[in-house]
Amino acid sequence: MKTLVSKFLKDESGATAIEYGLIAALIAVAIITVVGLVGTNLEDTFQDVADGLSGAGGEG
Repeated sequence: MKTLVSKFLKDESGATAIEYGLIAALIAVAIITVVGLVGTNLEDTFQDVADGLSGAGGEG
C-alpha cells in the first residue's frame, strides 16, 4: 500500500494535461478579446463608409 501511494504522488502525467488545458483556456480568452475589439473597430469603419456613401449620391 505504501508503494502504491508513493507511486501516485510521484506520477506527474496528469499535471501536464491540466497545464495544457490552462494554456488552451488562456489562449481562447485572448482570442475572444482580440476578436471582440477588432469586430467593434471594423463595425465602426463600415459605418463610416456607409455614411460617406449615403451622402455622396443624394445631392443633385
